[in-house]
Amino acid sequence: MYFGNGFYMGGMHGLWWLFWIVLIAAVFYATWGRASGGRRGSRETPHEVLRRRLASGEIDAQEYEQRKALLDRDAGKSV
Repeated sequence: MYFGNGFYMGGMHGLWWLFWIVLIAAVFYATWGRASGGRRGSRETPHEVLRRRLASGEIDAQEYEQRKALLDRDAGKSV
């Protein structure tokens, strides 16, 4: 059906379908696509966790040294 200025009604209807499909795909990508891909490669080692906890103040320097020595001792046994 044509309107007075020559636009066809079906064309605009098709653009709305495209809009919603793109919007839904963007939401799915933002919640599942990118989040799961980022978690795979960013796993911290035990030493990195220990350094992060020391830097944030969760543990003090003495506890850091004790736990680091324990990690180093256990790493030496398995190698």
